[in-house]
Amino acid sequence: STMEETDREAVATAVQRVAGMLQRPDQLDKVEQYRRREARKKASVEARLKAAIQSQLDGVRTGLSQLHNALNDVKDIQQSLIDVNKDWRQSINTIENLKDVKDAVVQHSQLAAAVENLKNIFSVPEIVRETHDLIERGELLQAHRKLMDLECSRDNLMYEQYRMDSKNTHDMSLIHTYFGDMQKLSEELAKQLWMVVQRSLVTVRRDPTLLVSVVRIIEREEKIDRRMLDRKKQTGFIPPGRPKKWKEKMFNILERTVSTRIEGTQADTRESDKMWLVRHLEIIRKYVLDDLLVAKTLLDQCFPPHYDIFNRLLNMYHQALATRMQELAAEDLEANEIVSLLTWVLNTYTSAEMMGNSELSPEVDVNSLDDLISQNVVDQLLSKYMSTLTSNIIGWLRKALETDKKDWIKETEPEADQDGYYQTTLPAIVFQMFEQNLQVAAQINEDLKTKVLVLCLQQMNSFLTRYKDEAQLYKEDHLKNRQYPQCYVQYMIAVINNCQTFKESIISLKRKYLKSDMEDTLSISHANMDATLDIIAKEGCSSLLDEVFMDLEPHLNELMTKKWLMGSNAVGTICVTVEDYFNDFAKIKKPYKKTMTLEAHRRVVVEYIRAIMLKRISFKNAEERKEGAERMIKEAEQFRFLFKKLAAGSGEDTEGLCDIIEAIAEVIKLTDPSLLYLEVSTLVSKYPDIRDDHIAALLTVRGDASRDMKQTIIETLDQGPSQPNPNYVPIFKEITVPTLTVPKLLK
Repeated sequence: STMEETDREAVATAVQRVAGMLQRPDQLDKVEQYRRREARKKASVEARLKAAIQSQLDGVRTGLSQLHNALNDVKDIQQSLIDVNKDWRQSINTIENLKDVKDAVVQHSQLAAAVENLKNIFSVPEIVRETHDLIERGELLQAHRKLMDLECSRDNLMYEQYRMDSKNTHDMSLIHTYFGDMQKLSEELAKQLWMVVQRSLVTVRRDPTLLVSVVRIIEREEKIDRRMLDRKKQTGFIPPGRPKKWKEKMFNILERTVSTRIEGTQADTRESDKMWLVRHLEIIRKYVLDDLLVAKTLLDQCFPPHYDIFNRLLNMYHQALATRMQELAAEDLEANEIVSLLTWVLNTYTSAEMMGNSELSPEVDVNSLDDLISQNVVDQLLSKYMSTLTSNIIGWLRKALETDKKDWIKETEPEADQDGYYQTTLPAIVFQMFEQNLQVAAQINEDLKTKVLVLCLQQMNSFLTRYKDEAQLYKEDHLKNRQYPQCYVQYMIAVINNCQTFKESIISLKRKYLKSDMEDTLSISHANMDATLDIIAKEGCSSLLDEVFMDLEPHLNELMTKKWLMGSNAVGTICVTVEDYFNDFAKIKKPYKKTMTLEAHRRVVVEYIRAIMLKRISFKNAEERKEGAERMIKEAEQFRFLFKKLAAGSGEDTEGLCDIIEAIAEVIKLTDPSLLYLEVSTLVSKYPDIRDDHIAALLTVRGDASRDMKQTIIETLDQGPSQPNPNYVPIFKEITVPTLTVPKLLK
């Protein structure tokens, strides 16, 4: 059994411990000591065991007594439940008999309410009268207080009726009719409130307390609305006319007022006033800014914060403005009106003169305002503007040119600028018009400004082509009758000078209105215009020189004739005539004048050489040759002197031209015919464009070279080297020689 096993284990353990204690002989002396120690240990263990068993027994005893008590309690409860059940069954009948009491209680509460309201009910007509008087006198708060009392009486009566018998509509409508006048009072009061609300921006300056009263009345009504709606959720009853929603109505009234205010600012129509739109927009700007400033500084304080009155008003104004601007955009606007509208919508609206006003910040943030008109509408307006502007510019340019042409046939000289150069008003008129349109476009935005500039320059381009054609026609008309127009030369000079003015104006216009990164897009049209202007100026200059040479023709015809040899003054007259013309040409602007002087110089020399090549004279002898040659040298000197004077200050070296006449004179002057070949070859090497027929003509004028000699010289020359001056501009190639005699000569 387990006990025996335990005993055995205990003995084995004891043996082991004793063996452990008595390892050495000397430990035997301590056996007594060991025995005592073990006896103590054993006694201690036994005492602990006893205590443990004792406490276990106590616990069991307590538990048993508690279980016994619980059993008794359960029996008691069971008995009580049986008693309750019996009582309840008996009392059911009694409860059913109490229904009458319940009805009496309901009736009592209704009667109590009726008694409570009796004094009110009897005094309803009188209170209605008093309330009406208070409204008439504008004592709105007191009037509303009485109205609230009346409504309260009616609503309580109706509620009691509803509770007692919700199906009885007859009694309900009886109460409703009895309180009928009260409904009219409510409407009358509302009318007064809405009048104050409509004029709130004025009222708030004159009588802010009135506005505050109105807001308080609206707030009271809102509170009653909320209470009634809560009761409806619980009972299903709501009095007639509720909820009144006066706060919502107030905001609707404000919205209508704002719309009317903005629509009402258009005083004029286009028929009565060309500036109608500018005025209309300016009045709107002023009104809206004033109204919003009042709303921010005064109105805000009259309303509870949760009305957020300023922001609500700001939105109303923004919406009303957007509607008005869309209406205006849909009208058939003229170009300047489109600009006014867009400038206002895109710039003025958000500027410091309006929504960006410092006094409106931080409540108004212009960056968060929506657009008044959509980008799509803006684009439509801009494209309409551009097409109108295009046709306007074409019309203006045409008209400007027509007006200018009328000046060309005047009998008075054109006006001169501050430096004395002739000009007409055309460039100033054209560029003033461009400037005005660019300034207008710049008010709207950069992009439009660039478009308008491109448009102006495009139109300018085609305009200059017309200008060129008109100048050409002017010249042709004049050639039909050189007496007319009287100031042809002066106006042609003005046309030439205008070209320079146009060039400068185009550059300054681009510099002023074009961003540098756009430069490339216009460079081609700019180059075209410059080219056209150069052609006009060049043709103008050459037509003026034609004038000079038409006058010189009779005198040029006298050169290299017998008369000339005898001592005519043709060259003197030529010089005087040229100088006379150049007094006028002094009114031509620098770059063109310089070209004119060079060209005149060149043409005089060409005509002179042509006169030699015409072989109008053939010298008879050395004496005549000497006389003719010296005359030529003297005349070359006269030309040189003249053109030096004309080119004064231009730093032009035109010496070389007159040298050609002198070089030809040397060939004619030569006395030793054997040196003729040498002299001619020197001439040819300097001026390599001299042709054989020129040399033949020259030798004919000389008058002493045989046909064979001419032949030999010409054939030999072909092999010679040439050393022209690097600056030499071929001059002989322009000169033709009468050909009749050439074949004969060369046979």
